[in-house]
Amino acid sequence: MTSVSKNLLKYLGVSALIMLLAATLNFVVDPLQLFRPSRLFPAMYSADTRMQDAGLIRSKPFDTALMGTSLAIHFRQRDIDRILGGRSLKLSMTGSNSREQSFVLDAAMARHPKRVIWQIDDWIFHDAPAPDSDVYLPAALYRRTAKGLAGYLLSGQMARESLWILARSLPPLEPVVARLTSDLVFKFPIADVDDINTLPPDYDVAAGYNAKRAIAAFRHITDPVRSRYLADGYDHDAMVRAFERDAIGLIAAHPDVTFDIYFPPYSILQFVAMRDFSPAALKTVYDFTGYAFPRLLQYRNVRLYDFRAVKEVTHDLDNYGDVIHHSPMVDLMVLQWLADGKYAINRSAPLASLEQLKAQVAAYRLER
Repeated sequence: MTSVSKNLLKYLGVSALIMLLAATLNFVVDPLQLFRPSRLFPAMYSADTRMQDAGLIRSKPFDTALMGTSLAIHFRQRDIDRILGGRSLKLSMTGSNSREQSFVLDAAMARHPKRVIWQIDDWIFHDAPAPDSDVYLPAALYRRTAKGLAGYLLSGQMARESLWILARSLPPLEPVVARLTSDLVFKFPIADVDDINTLPPDYDVAAGYNAKRAIAAFRHITDPVRSRYLADGYDHDAMVRAFERDAIGLIAAHPDVTFDIYFPPYSILQFVAMRDFSPAALKTVYDFTGYAFPRLLQYRNVRLYDFRAVKEVTHDLDNYGDVIHHSPMVDLMVLQWLADGKYAINRSAPLASLEQLKAQVAAYRLER
């Protein structure tokens, strides 16, 4: 055997050993908790919910799943449990579309939840890639395919995370390692599952959510250079197709699960921006509501809520950080409305809230 062949075999042998060590480390520490809940080491969590949800579904006990976009990302699970009862698991994903949401919820159905709280808005229903083609969603981890699990176990990045979690579990090193843990460096910097994508206790809510910021955002999106983007994603036929596939398909497949579906309290400025700068998009919103609400209410396991016309919230611009995203105080209001059954859509008058919204949008004038 030549020296080149010997060196090649040594290289391959060392590479195989490193991969085996990485796989063993990742399996034992299991940063995502895909194989078992964390017991030997303190659990750590990632703000990348598209990835983290795959582990949460497998490792956490829950009877209620919360799904949504960035409008449902700041809820704390303890608040959901306190106000609504049960044991919740937050699965919301920033910027997610209906196909991603339905896929993740379908994976959660394997744990047999009794209830799904689903924040829905018009924007999520648009043409989107299939989960296995979605570069942002690790579908193979949810499916637990051999390829997905192998990629997870053999990942060098996961091995680094495992080493860091292992170091943090050692009492002499824990204080130092905890101080050094940063989401700029590590993917799993969060020590409490209830803190995933929530605002820190010292966050200045008044500075982050106020009328000045909301009006500035309104000016920004209605600038002639950008206002054409108000219509992006508002194709009625595409929205209906996605709605039928992702929402109706999931609801119909799980008649034993109660779906509490709510449309969030956008600020009135979002609809006024459409009214004045993209009336075709606003018409599409209205037309989609006119289709979706009666369709959802055909299912006895659906309770539907529309918060878009709750004037005392949507017209108070101090509740908003832009024209859409509301403050954590409104999060608590939403939970209480759901608990009290307020603003629930009556099956005998499915479009009453839509007519209220239309009237408010038509009448609203922004003071200059």
